[in-house]
Amino acid sequence: MRVRRTAVALSLAAAALLSSTPAQAASGYRYADFPTGSTTAPDGRTVLADPLGRALQLRGFNIDKYDETTEADVRSIAGHGFTLVRVAISWARLEPARDHYDQGELAKLQRVLGWADRYGLLAVVDFHQDVYGPKYGGGDRGIPEWATRDEGLPFVPDPDDWFAGYFQPAVQAAFRHLYDDPDLRQWQADFYTRIARELRGHRSLLGYDLFNEPSGPIDGDPSDPAVLAAASAELEQGRLPAMYQRLIAAVRGVDSRSWLFVEPTVLVGEGVPTRLPAFTDPRPGAARLGYAPHFYDTAVEAGQDWDPSDGFVDHYTAAITAYPQAGHLPVLVGEWGPPDSRTPGNTELVRRQVAAMSGFATAWTMWYWCQGSGGYCGLGPDGRPAPGDEPAFAPYAAAVAGTPATESYAGGVYSAAFTTGDGWTDLVVPGTAYPHGARLAVGGARPYAVDLDQPRGDRAGSARVLLPPGRHVTLTLSPR
Repeated sequence: MRVRRTAVALSLAAAALLSSTPAQAASGYRYADFPTGSTTAPDGRTVLADPLGRALQLRGFNIDKYDETTEADVRSIAGHGFTLVRVAISWARLEPARDHYDQGELAKLQRVLGWADRYGLLAVVDFHQDVYGPKYGGGDRGIPEWATRDEGLPFVPDPDDWFAGYFQPAVQAAFRHLYDDPDLRQWQADFYTRIARELRGHRSLLGYDLFNEPSGPIDGDPSDPAVLAAASAELEQGRLPAMYQRLIAAVRGVDSRSWLFVEPTVLVGEGVPTRLPAFTDPRPGAARLGYAPHFYDTAVEAGQDWDPSDGFVDHYTAAITAYPQAGHLPVLVGEWGPPDSRTPGNTELVRRQVAAMSGFATAWTMWYWCQGSGGYCGLGPDGRPAPGDEPAFAPYAAAVAGTPATESYAGGVYSAAFTTGDGWTDLVVPGTAYPHGARLAVGGARPYAVDLDQPRGDRAGSARVLLPPGRHVTLTLSPR
């Protein structure tokens, strides 16, 4: 039911509808607009904001690392009420030889971004690497062999621990040369410039995650936590920020619109705060830079069920808070989620991670959008949320007109509390959470207008509320 009460409500409603894309209007669900700026929450975190000044919360999944994403996947992600995809790309695949770009691979990338355009999603492009690149068993992912220099040092893979490859002498040397050699620096910058030029026309393009899970040389025994922490600090205070500043300049040479996200080393997952410095954005106007840590528990990644008493979520949250607040950087958690959410501890981990990210992140993308019986898949074999992953498919405030919301969700009841501003506030109403529909209650103010679009099957609906400004309100969704 929609009720309009004032002339200002009519004008705001018209503006909101006109700002939707045709695909968004046709779907009945308002997807996130491109964030042109940011706003600061009462707790000090920086949140992405749309052109109307509404605080955005972007949620979604990683896709396409293994070249398996289809248009149906992208359509389904949007249909479930998500607003963001993180698209992993590989330098080795896109530029298999120096100055030779694979047109077929570029076309695939364009096609995925085109699907995001069509279905109203935003997309962050992830310059991905695992254990540097193909020379070290990473398939065709990461940095190409023609940009790999390891001085002939040894590499002995561990079939039971792929991550241990980062500690091999050859891999550490390859990273050192990438950071230090002038020609490799230039070739990497040229690649980033080319990709940014190729993709800059997509309205879905949120921006770029500049380097996945950065690593580097380690002077000493990597099994010693003190040695590893010292190597991480040295990398984040020297070679890594120098690379990021080069890559920021490379993208900005052809694209002043996109958001650019920097990643810390993976030690942030161990509760070690980053030592990255502040960065300069050469674009005209306000900077569009963000921070993109990952959110993985080492023991869980090694196959254990999560122990809720280990303090991981609290330690992680404390470790990542200070840096983005000091730099006024929005936080995008680019990867998170256990390899198997069905075990009791990991089920609780997913619940706590979603709750924690509502307090420090403006965006997240879970690893990974696929359908199966395990192996990080967000969907089970039946196409429903994988058992244990249901909190990732919960309702949320996609856009808040006013100060960013505080949220809670338990027992099918979702609540968002905030102080209102001008414009519509949009909630996502997932069909997986409300298979029989939802009820909306508004507390603290009489709304100018309410538009509740009920979910249908797995397709999410939306709850849109236009409220008088300056009121402390609570929006509550409950099962119908």
